[in-house]
Amino acid sequence: MRRVLITAGARGIGRAMAEAFDVAGFDVWVTDLDSSALADIPEDWTGIGANVADEGHMREVFDRIGTVDVVCANAGIAGPTAAVEDVALDDWRACLSVNLEGAFLAAKYAAPLMKKARRGSIILTSSTAGQHGYPYRTPYAAAKWGVIGLMKTLAMELGPFGVRCNAICPGSVEGPRMEGVLEREAEAKDMTRDQVYAGYAAGTSMRSFVEARDIADMAVFLGSDAARMVSGQAIAVDGHTENPNPQI
Repeated sequence: MRRVLITAGARGIGRAMAEAFDVAGFDVWVTDLDSSALADIPEDWTGIGANVADEGHMREVFDRIGTVDVVCANAGIAGPTAAVEDVALDDWRACLSVNLEGAFLAAKYAAPLMKKARRGSIILTSSTAGQHGYPYRTPYAAAKWGVIGLMKTLAMELGPFGVRCNAICPGSVEGPRMEGVLEREAEAKDMTRDQVYAGYAAGTSMRSFVEARDIADMAVFLGSDAARMVSGQAIAVDGHTENPNPQI
């Protein structure tokens, strides 16, 4: 049975990924910081409490898993929503630590296992914020652009060993994390939450937010043999975002 590891996999987008890989027949392993969410995962999944930005934690996770076919480096935080001059350096560093360094550590410890097996798929969660400028989201956008640079380099470095690497770039995803972003952005811009929501939706050709299952379906595809020649790609699942902030 093929094995998948999903960071931040006990809730939100990660949980949707885990459920989709489970349906696809994978042995599912997830990490999460939320102990209550881990306690709620199915009995046939393996759950591990871990901080993706802690190298010791990540080393222990991969020592325990032993072999892995697909790694989804999905953990991320929204970071502050503020004008650049109001962003605290500690908040900048925290955002890059989880979003970018967490992806790096997952790849660092997955690579030797996959190189030994001469196959594997590493899937990094970036964002449309890694493809467009995002006013008031400086740390998050910088981290997600960095994730794409990391992915492009990994694809070149690991390709000769049969290992693929891609990034999924979600647009605005329905759920608690995006609700927090909408509320903070509304406050920063002196707008209502509904005005900000409408602005995000109007920036897509589909005029809609995406759902976690849309991201999960793409992850399963990228982890499958159907995507055996897909590598080095930043793939947006966003309803076609032309302008992420049309109200700006």
